[in-house]
Amino acid sequence: MNLDIIKRLNAIQDESHFSGAVLVQQNSEALAETSYGFANRSEQIENQPSTRFGIASGCKLFTAIAICQLVEAGKLSFDTRLKECLSFSFPHFSEEVTVHHLLTHTSGIPDYFDEEVMDDFEELWIQTPMYQIRSLQDFLPLFQNQPMKLKVGERFHYNNAGYILLGLIVEQVSEQKFADYIEQNIFKKAGMVDSGYFEFDSLPSRTALGYLDFSDGTWKTNIYSLPVKGGSDGGAFVTVRDMANLWKALFNHQLLSEDYTCKLLTPHIYSDDENSFYGYGVWIEKKGDSILKYHIMGYDPGVSFHSAYYPENDIQSVICSNKSEGAYDMFKGIEEEVLKIPYKEKTDERKKN
Repeated sequence: MNLDIIKRLNAIQDESHFSGAVLVQQNSEALAETSYGFANRSEQIENQPSTRFGIASGCKLFTAIAICQLVEAGKLSFDTRLKECLSFSFPHFSEEVTVHHLLTHTSGIPDYFDEEVMDDFEELWIQTPMYQIRSLQDFLPLFQNQPMKLKVGERFHYNNAGYILLGLIVEQVSEQKFADYIEQNIFKKAGMVDSGYFEFDSLPSRTALGYLDFSDGTWKTNIYSLPVKGGSDGGAFVTVRDMANLWKALFNHQLLSEDYTCKLLTPHIYSDDENSFYGYGVWIEKKGDSILKYHIMGYDPGVSFHSAYYPENDIQSVICSNKSEGAYDMFKGIEEEVLKIPYKEKTDERKKN
């Protein structure tokens, strides 16, 4: 363990009251592995490195890997049109929308949670109770009959609904439930033994509850803030060790061939953020002509998550938190301490996830 990193993480936790787990690895050797706060505040059960945390949109990468696997198997292509691979009705969607557009957030379709319109994710469940959302099809009434938001391919616009459609494509093409496909073809192959798509009303052991903190010192769990079961746009649970295993499996070509791994990790679209691009399900930050990092993140009520792989140094960082804020500060602290990357003022990372 690197004591300087641990000291830096402890200092950040003292200031921000971070709750969660952190893992930093280089060449498969742990530089730092630690945890803070409680997985269950009522019972005073502490978080551990083996605790399972929700990662919100961080698992869009799993969906993108699944699509690439199916393309590699010849069961569809990146140019396959939405109308050719899904049997559901989308009366106002352009017929030009392809799998590639959905993967890169350039489809222009409406989103069920549009961050340009809504600030509070909980607003979604006023008309549609969250306990009714247990399958990908349950999301469709939230957006399938709305008009296009943008022209196809017009620009990058982060879109959760597009990844719901990608999950439905996985189901239709593979003839498996989305969660079953991911668990068999990604989690199992990557050695992610503790990860899964769990339902809030039947969580397994060692799973952290998500917490929302209020200015008066009170708090509540996020059980009524999110769909009862996550899907292809977000909501899986992982441990920090499992997430590190995912990065290793991806770059060792255990999940995709080298060719399709490159397709996944190609900077397909500029994301309107300095040096930041989007591949398939993953953010890519460049430094000149080289890749500085591959990065995924997730924010939900009671969830904050960041994880990155730095190819030049073969370093992986994983930060899982069961609070709405906190992962970003730990993430940037690690970059400053380990990689000497200067701290940038925090933007609203939730607008990118």
